[in-house]
Amino acid sequence: MSSAFETGVRLKFIERVNPQLHAVIALNPHALADARALDAERKAGKVRGPLHGVPILLKDNIESADDTATTAGSLALKDNVTGRDAPLVKRLTDAGMVILGKTNLSEWANIRSSHSISGWSAVGGTVRNPYVLDRSACGSSSGSGAAVAAGLAPAAIGTETDGSITCPAAINGLVGLKPTVGLVSRTHIVPISHSQDTAGPMTRTVTDAALILTAIAGSDPADPATREADARKTDYAKGLSKDALKGVTLAVARFYTGYSPGTDAVFEQALTDLKAQGATLVEVKTFDEGPIGKAEGVVLYTELKVDLNAYLASTDPAKVKTRTLADLIAFNKATPKELEWFGQESFEKAEATKGYDDPEYIKAVADGKRLAGPEGIDRILKETGAVAIVAPTTGPAWTIDPLNGDHYGGSSTTLPAVAGYPHLTVPMGQVGGLPVGLSFIGPAWSEARLLNLGYAYEQATHRRVEPKFLPTVAP
Repeated sequence: MSSAFETGVRLKFIERVNPQLHAVIALNPHALADARALDAERKAGKVRGPLHGVPILLKDNIESADDTATTAGSLALKDNVTGRDAPLVKRLTDAGMVILGKTNLSEWANIRSSHSISGWSAVGGTVRNPYVLDRSACGSSSGSGAAVAAGLAPAAIGTETDGSITCPAAINGLVGLKPTVGLVSRTHIVPISHSQDTAGPMTRTVTDAALILTAIAGSDPADPATREADARKTDYAKGLSKDALKGVTLAVARFYTGYSPGTDAVFEQALTDLKAQGATLVEVKTFDEGPIGKAEGVVLYTELKVDLNAYLASTDPAKVKTRTLADLIAFNKATPKELEWFGQESFEKAEATKGYDDPEYIKAVADGKRLAGPEGIDRILKETGAVAIVAPTTGPAWTIDPLNGDHYGGSSTTLPAVAGYPHLTVPMGQVGGLPVGLSFIGPAWSEARLLNLGYAYEQATHRRVEPKFLPTVAP
């Protein structure tokens, strides 16, 4: 199949299905021309690699030089056409991928309010889960998850600060990988936190996630966190083995169960499947995440103010009138559509923070990293002799509720998010027709190992089921 043909088919499918899902926020006007150029390259004997001509969607907080705006879902950025490619986008196009367009998201990557509706943005509306349309697609990479699950694109890029790749991937029946912070550049991505932000792939298969991670990983002089990336990256798809679970020890995070009985039942089956593939399981019953969550809040609010102000300062003042977080707060107050369903108390908390010299912030950064990393994931792995932790990613999708916000049960996202360590989710089954995912969590720079473990599990179980676009879940 030619790239132009597939791109055309996907664009028509988006036109037909997206009004039901609100998963795509903008289309790249050059997508077909880009695909035709790649077809001409192939015809001339130049193939850039396994991703040559493959279409992909980008979360709409990632800049691309294709005349689309980068809005983060906010009306304040509706004209933010920067003409810049984020380095990860340049890596995708250098690998031969076709940028189809931008996906909807939880506005400002879900940091504006603790009462938000996952998947809602003032620009794009509310993303719907293609498995059951009155259910959440989870945030903040909701559009990326729903779009790939529904077949609008074979892959998408999401971003995560805490759960924003892994939750929507799990809830939409996908593979999602949050890489080690620093493996993938964050330059020209609308930020929350330089301590925790990262972009990563959301795909239907582990192999596709590995291929895309191989393309986007690498150092970027403009992002100091990535200084080790070139030395750490590898060909993540090379050597994926169905036997990768044989003889390995995995730590079972029992402290991430109990919030969803249906998910727990599917997780028990997943553990049986892991043992059947030769893995040894060691139970870890308790872990106190409370102090980590407290430290994380201080870090995220402090960094949001400084990092977002720096991003806004980098945009064109003729196109983006809001130059600071304080300006955004004022803009939202003056724009009824922005505050129609929930407020901006998280923005206001961030605005009240005191910057990077604040002793409370300095302590919170150190405490969070230490408690989640060396005294968290690293300690669990050392004490159990395990190479990775396994857990349910999160429960099944909850009902979209604009009046009360999200009904979020629990998840295994915070430890790897605060530590800055990699987290892979792979489909492990369904609860009442709604997908749930199995998490593989490892130490820093262990993406190759996690992808291998996930690949072996995926190939042994094949738990992914296509969505049916059901209107609701009924007894």
